[in-house]
Amino acid sequence: MNNQTKIAHSLNDLIEIARDGKGFYDEAAQKVKDAELSALFVRIAGVKADIVDSLSSAVVAAGGKPAEHGTFVGSMQQFYGKVRATLGDTQYGYVAELEESEDRLLKAFNETLTDADTPAPARAEVERLLPQVRECHKVMSVRKHALKAAS
Repeated sequence: MNNQTKIAHSLNDLIEIARDGKGFYDEAAQKVKDAELSALFVRIAGVKADIVDSLSSAVVAAGGKPAEHGTFVGSMQQFYGKVRATLGDTQYGYVAELEESEDRLLKAFNETLTDADTPAPARAEVERLLPQVRECHKVMSVRKHALKAAS
């Protein structure tokens, strides 16, 4: 596998997972009744879009083709969040599933960084975006625990 292919492979997994998160945040922002929570979801969806754009640009710069879709796991997570919301657990249900989505993305970023086969250009892009990924994860984790404590 050449370096261009390795860069595309490394970053396309992250693109797919970030795209899952963006779609789920967009969906949740429309479904929750709480305006502040909806605004938070819209803001984080924007961060996910920026991550997808940045990673896609890095794949193109390496001569690859960026991923255009999300993952099956992400689709199932989004479906589960919708089911929970339909059953009346709107705020906590979406927050819990979105926090799981953040867990997946953070784990994938960390794995890309620790993978010895990750090419330097891909590693540099992941390191540059990691603070945003960590911040989104932290925000949703804090929100999930606060909602759980309030119930």
